[in-house]
Amino acid sequence: MTDVLLQMTDIQKSFPGVHALDNACLEVKKGEVHGLVGENGAGKSTLMKILTGIYKRDSGSIKFRGKEIHVNNTRESQQLGIGIIHQEINLMPHLTVAENIFIGKEPMKGLFLDKKKANDDAKKMLNALNIDIDPAIPTGQLTVAKQQMVEIVKALSYDSELLVMDEPTSSLTENEIEELFKIIRNLKARGHGIIYISHRLDELPIITDRVTVMRDGQYVGTVETAKVTKSEIISMMVGRTIYEEPKVKSTVPADAPIVLEARHLCGNNVKDVSFCLHKGEILGFAGLIGAGRTETMRALFGADPLDSGEIIVNAEPITVKSPNDAISHGIGYLSEDRKGFGLAIGLAVRDNSVMANLDAFLKGPFTNDPKIDRTTIDYVEKINIKTPSVSQLVVNLSGGNQQKIVVAKWLIRNSDVLIFDEPTRGIDVGAKQEIYKLMNELVAEGKSIIMISSELPELLRMSDRIIVMCEGCITGEMNIEDATQEKIMTLATSKM
Repeated sequence: MTDVLLQMTDIQKSFPGVHALDNACLEVKKGEVHGLVGENGAGKSTLMKILTGIYKRDSGSIKFRGKEIHVNNTRESQQLGIGIIHQEINLMPHLTVAENIFIGKEPMKGLFLDKKKANDDAKKMLNALNIDIDPAIPTGQLTVAKQQMVEIVKALSYDSELLVMDEPTSSLTENEIEELFKIIRNLKARGHGIIYISHRLDELPIITDRVTVMRDGQYVGTVETAKVTKSEIISMMVGRTIYEEPKVKSTVPADAPIVLEARHLCGNNVKDVSFCLHKGEILGFAGLIGAGRTETMRALFGADPLDSGEIIVNAEPITVKSPNDAISHGIGYLSEDRKGFGLAIGLAVRDNSVMANLDAFLKGPFTNDPKIDRTTIDYVEKINIKTPSVSQLVVNLSGGNQQKIVVAKWLIRNSDVLIFDEPTRGIDVGAKQEIYKLMNELVAEGKSIIMISSELPELLRMSDRIIVMCEGCITGEMNIEDATQEKIMTLATSKM
């Protein structure tokens, strides 16, 4: 047992209305990259939050380096040599990159922060990962992907003996992922243990040695990665076989009317972008991080200002200077950062569901609570949101169910055009299927969807047409019948 670094046995944890963990188990060896997988709500993140002192276990045993431990907070876990990179970005946006990396262990010069040393040390760490970020700028100015990289550097700065990585590659490019894998392999060679949580099952054979599967808060089994197939892991996760086949033909009629048209949009990283969206169509937007896809949609939605350009809805030019303008014209936006911009996670399911259409639920100066409850229950049932009740706090739900609540919010608003920005980011394979099914049902009902995705198989499976962007410009457009991963990547790396 001397090679066992961590042993978690019979861990129990309950929240109000939710039995999150039921006799959960996990064993990690020294010098091992150990995958931890399961659907959203399987209990992976809860188990890791117990390990790192964010939650307290109800019962069970945790042994680290052969000794029983009781971790009361993250500081204690860091002192023990346990670090974590959370799926949810946990940075202070008003602080600089260097200040975030060294928070709680700042280099000091007398009574004051030694900013030069902090910036110099941060730059060395960023350079070691080949990350081109100025350590002196506020993290709030960075993209989600860059913030994720800062999280990784922050966690690695503790030189933890055991490092938990919760969806670390969800916002990274292929090059950034490879750099991360190099760091992981170096840590493994030095005897560190890595717990690697990922919904990207194709990564498991590349980087992990063993995989533990959880389902419904329970331990299903641990397998050697080299001896198991992806389909076997999925079967352990969800108890059924799931197939992901690309779409071979568009389902949009040739004479489908144009419901939205963008003409010559220019703004922040948006350079003369023009496109149209048809009724009942899923229009995919492809491109590498920084290509301008999100910036284009934020400008279209009024979240960012446009320098010039024209937006036309149902053949009528409209003025969009704020999200309220876009919403009033039937446009809904599901941000890639659903917790930052899509949800108020400290509020209940019912409150989030009607947030975009609250004026329809007023009774005089007060909210019509029975009407809110009835409407929310209807949509919880319609799109299969798994929650104990509509009064449940959103923070206690899985990522997949949180995403469905954002969808419900715009459906209750009766938006005709829905912009999905990375709709399945951080969501497991089972929840992905439900989101895909919901999207197909929406377009079958006459809704129209713009979908940004960094996963090429997802674009090829869901889109009727695909537009590709690079450095703020559209570099190509193709019908799904003509689309391949190779063509998309060629256009995604081609400057205008």
